[in-house]
Amino acid sequence: MRPHRAYSPGLTGVLPLRESHHLAEVLRARVGDRFTVFDGEREALAEVVDLGPPVRYRILEERLPQREVGVEVVLYVALLKGDKLSEVVRAATELGATRIQPLITRHSVPKEMGEGKLRRLQAIALEAAKQSGRVQIPEVLPPIPLKAVPQVPQGLVAHVGAGARVREVLDPEKPLALAVGPEGGFAEEEVDFLEARGFTPVTLGRRILRAETAALALLALCTAGEGR
Repeated sequence: MRPHRAYSPGLTGVLPLRESHHLAEVLRARVGDRFTVFDGEREALAEVVDLGPPVRYRILEERLPQREVGVEVVLYVALLKGDKLSEVVRAATELGATRIQPLITRHSVPKEMGEGKLRRLQAIALEAAKQSGRVQIPEVLPPIPLKAVPQVPQGLVAHVGAGARVREVLDPEKPLALAVGPEGGFAEEEVDFLEARGFTPVTLGRRILRAETAALALLALCTAGEGR
């Protein structure tokens, strides 16, 4: 069986039914096969002892992988049209975000998110964490109005016309909040509000980026390589 990671809350020795089906029916695992289990906080090498369903396993060795950024990274991202938020959640998980908070802003075209879409985004975050080797699964939260954004110890907001660059203002040792607007960008008064909440406007270069690209570019500048 090829290397596989399975989500198992609490590392209890029993896989959830969906994970069991994938391991036993899709990957055709056999008793004695080894795979990795994780629960959002821990990771371990495991061995199949019963194909069930559900699949039962025993832990062979707990691991301490160093794949997280090391500080909390919250991505505040405006609601986007169509399915663009799905790709933002997937890539933001791969890039190390610890929490993804959708925002309702002045220029947001969608002004709400249904429960079904929220559950789908949470499932995408889980699958992206599995694929990218992360132990932590980012929270994907219900949308809030921009005015509900709290004071932050360190924040960056992508803003066309800003003069500061990420590398000039980022402190990699402090928790980080990032804010990216919708297709029309943040209104000027929204940027002023975020500045009052501890966000510094930063440039992402001379080109105009799509909203979903801007979110991932800002996150990558802050987390990719972790040598930032």
